[in-house]
Amino acid sequence: MLTPTPDSDPQLAGLCLVGGGQMGRAMMGGMIAAGRLTEQDLTVVEPASASRDWWEQRHPGARLIDDLGELSESSSVTVPEVFVLAVKPNIVPVVARQADGFWDGKLVVSIAAGVTLASLASWIGHDRVVRVMPNTPSLVGQGASAFCTAAGTTAADRKRVESVLSSVGLCEHVEEKQIDAVTGLSGSGPAYVFTIIEGLADGGVLAGLPRDLAMRLATQTVLGAATMVGQTGLHPGELKDAVASPAGTTIVGLNVLEKNALRATMADAVAAAAERSRQLG
Repeated sequence: MLTPTPDSDPQLAGLCLVGGGQMGRAMMGGMIAAGRLTEQDLTVVEPASASRDWWEQRHPGARLIDDLGELSESSSVTVPEVFVLAVKPNIVPVVARQADGFWDGKLVVSIAAGVTLASLASWIGHDRVVRVMPNTPSLVGQGASAFCTAAGTTAADRKRVESVLSSVGLCEHVEEKQIDAVTGLSGSGPAYVFTIIEGLADGGVLAGLPRDLAMRLATQTVLGAATMVGQTGLHPGELKDAVASPAGTTIVGLNVLEKNALRATMADAVAAAAERSRQLG
């Protein structure tokens, strides 16, 4: 469950990332590491100098351009097969309209939270569009992504998107009405888990452990627990109960978590993030 799906088509010939920020870096870095994309087949549209410096240092083989106009104006450059819009939601219509007429016949994928397929299609000028919600663990091949497609996409388009996302972790094809919930859960979820790891490590320090040791133990504990859920298929509650012996240390700790409504707080965080995704749309 936690292992990326093998791909019979190992490499994507031509992809353009519009926006070279954190999420785009995670997705492209994961795809390059998985052998699904080469640096030479990647074009990055990024006007910010600091971000361009990052790409030049980490992926020097990728082609960097300031704007899409450089592709449309150059007859000597092969236009990529797939375009991934990895900019802020409010920037998507700006990018789409600035390149008016450029998108004809191209597969356009958006990872912008809240931007609906209908809105994207209206700005692009056709409905061969896909909406994706990835997450940052894609960078290490352990992403959790979901996507939905508009009517103009083909079966080959959907297979291509699924193949790309599966190369960097778990991938699910969902209905668009579910994407906001995906955003609140797996899209924002890594930040919640990072906070839990930090809290566990702080607890270890509070109890007397050195900071570096506490952080290593906390990180491995979360990784191990997640792997157990994924590999055993058992309900987390069942696995939890197996650790909590009568009058033992674990049940005392769990009692503190219950008093502070940890599960309800986590659920509320997911719901709040999902609602914010709807508002952005």
